[in-house]
Amino acid sequence: MDALKQGTDALFILLGGIMVLAMHAGFAFLELGTVRKKNQVNALVKILVDFSVSTIAYFLVGYAVAYGTHFFVGADQLAAKNGYDLVKFFFLLTFAAAIPAIISGGIAERAKFWPQLIATAVIVGFVYPFFEGIAWNQHFGVQAWLKTLTGEEFHDFAGSVVVHAVGGWIALPAVILLGARANRYRKDGAVSAHPPSNIPFLALGAWILCVGWFGFNVMSAQTIDKISGLVAVNSLMAMVGGTLAALLAGKNDPGFVHNGPLAGLVAVCAGSDLMHPLGALVVGAVAGALFVVMFTLTQNRWKIDDVLGVWPLHGLCGTWGGIAAGIFGSTALGGLGGVSLGAQVLGTLMGIAWALLGGVVVYGTLKAMFGLRLDQEEEYDGADVSIHRISSTPDREVSW
Repeated sequence: MDALKQGTDALFILLGGIMVLAMHAGFAFLELGTVRKKNQVNALVKILVDFSVSTIAYFLVGYAVAYGTHFFVGADQLAAKNGYDLVKFFFLLTFAAAIPAIISGGIAERAKFWPQLIATAVIVGFVYPFFEGIAWNQHFGVQAWLKTLTGEEFHDFAGSVVVHAVGGWIALPAVILLGARANRYRKDGAVSAHPPSNIPFLALGAWILCVGWFGFNVMSAQTIDKISGLVAVNSLMAMVGGTLAALLAGKNDPGFVHNGPLAGLVAVCAGSDLMHPLGALVVGAVAGALFVVMFTLTQNRWKIDDVLGVWPLHGLCGTWGGIAAGIFGSTALGGLGGVSLGAQVLGTLMGIAWALLGGVVVYGTLKAMFGLRLDQEEEYDGADVSIHRISSTPDREVSW
């Protein structure tokens, strides 16, 4: 029976890892469909190479920072318990690698390639796992302190704060330090629109992310005996709540409609194991509306050129999700309880503060040492030709 349980757990979390790995294709196509045509190849290459660098950084350093576990032992030890510890690493790696994938969307169309890979290694090797260890592995006694102070630990079941808010708040200083795309904001105060280049690809990316998210959330149980259908249905309700709210707030704009479900799913991660489905619906709807409002403000009023809106989508909706777990997870609103609003607020603020510090230090250092941005001519030509020496449709450029 033990062997069967170990094998089932290994398969369960492996399937979760594969589903979240597939989400990286969603990140790629979401960015591909949003950026201009001259930057589409770069969007695809960045996500794949960032994932590869993330794997090495997390395997060699990051996983040990978060969980105190390393893999510098014999293969016989690694294969113990059907290799469960290895596939758990794979599953958690896909979460860690989401951080540079999130950042990629914010800095698209004008960022240098190699400095971003250095940033990926540092963020996945240290910045992200440092907070991951605090939230999910009891590091430094922070969770015990929060429990003493508020009565409960900080609860983040599937990473509204640990993954999404941290990724979004790291991206914010990166976007600001990088600066807006050329001619995005003119001196006369006008805003030059850069509409999505391919709505079908944008929609495909959103759908891939939505489907994979059920692995992201449900498989966060990590063992088969802890699986919860409540997590699945809450994820579903938050997804549709975010979609409908973004549809209404965004006045039928397809870019908003396809980011709405992602906003809802970001927000429900933290409390998806605690909320009533109606609570999850409300959490998702608030997130969908929040994304539309804040994306519009950042782009048009505040003139922060966050191309995919990763700070509103992941940073702010993730922040809302961390706090919402303390509200809608309470028994008073139909939740299972065992959560404290005070702990949720404090834990969320800690994640934001650490992410901002990490973003400023990493990207500020890289800007001083190597520069973050393509030069004017390279940006004008596009990252595809400037960095990868080929466009997304080279056959159209051949002269006969």
